[in-house]
Amino acid sequence: MGESMTWFQALVLGLVQGLTEFLPISSSAHLRIVSGVFFGDDAGASFTAVTQLGTEAAVLVYFAKDIWRILVAWFTTLGMRWRERSQREVAVGDRVTTKLPVMDRSARDAHERDTQRELDYRIGWYVIIATIPIGVLGYLFKDEIRTGARNLWLVSFMLVAFALVIAAGEYFGKKERPIEQLTTRDGILMGLAQCLALIPGVSRSGATSTAGLFLGLEREAAVRFSFLLAIPAVTASGLFSLPDAFEPAGEGLNASGAQLLVATVVAFVVGYASVAWLLKFVGKHSFYWFVGYRIILGVTMLGLLAAGVVSAT
Repeated sequence: MGESMTWFQALVLGLVQGLTEFLPISSSAHLRIVSGVFFGDDAGASFTAVTQLGTEAAVLVYFAKDIWRILVAWFTTLGMRWRERSQREVAVGDRVTTKLPVMDRSARDAHERDTQRELDYRIGWYVIIATIPIGVLGYLFKDEIRTGARNLWLVSFMLVAFALVIAAGEYFGKKERPIEQLTTRDGILMGLAQCLALIPGVSRSGATSTAGLFLGLEREAAVRFSFLLAIPAVTASGLFSLPDAFEPAGEGLNASGAQLLVATVVAFVVGYASVAWLLKFVGKHSFYWFVGYRIILGVTMLGLLAAGVVSAT
């Protein structure tokens, strides 16, 4: 058994989780660095996964209207298309016919609602399809993710290496397409990019948002879909890690159930503010700010590791 986590450590790590989860700077890397550099041990992948439930709850609250609209559109449209399919099997002479509507104001409003519903329906499918790759890989490599992947050499290197990828996405991405032009191809490719987040130091939001930039999406559109895309994967990861987090076995900082709960609540409150801030920030600023920060942090950590000041494990 490792050392017991203190309340101060739990509060600090919950704060770090809330601040960094949605920024393209890797919350898992920051939790690993803060716990390793300042507390002398690793808080563990399970602690990270569980506290992410707090930040995902923040996403659910912040995007509650959008998520509800997507769910309603997905189930409603799925039911409508099932009924239409059944009706096509009825003889033509037995079908019920209707008159074409006149395009008055109410008809135009109805058309706009139908357009929005179709978009929400497609986004619902894109999230489902794009979640499959990370679900499969996360399950297959769960042991490596919790052990070797948390080596600080790897984490620090990925902070720098993926900063260059984000910079390339910002530089080469056309940033012309709004979220209304999201396609199945976009969803699949952003879902594949999300798999990179299994490596601490990459950043889930950084990987998916950068993929969106490469695909020509507007910065805010890429970030918004990135938030929605993270909900199923992060929630499943957090719930899957609950048994390990509440019954820790092995080295590292071991948090109690109460500490996990408080850290998750702190992550929720801070994470909600972080979501609102980031959406406003990306509307006026580029990702280069985060690129610079990642490089400075990564290079600093590599220097501390090389000098033997910090232990990689």
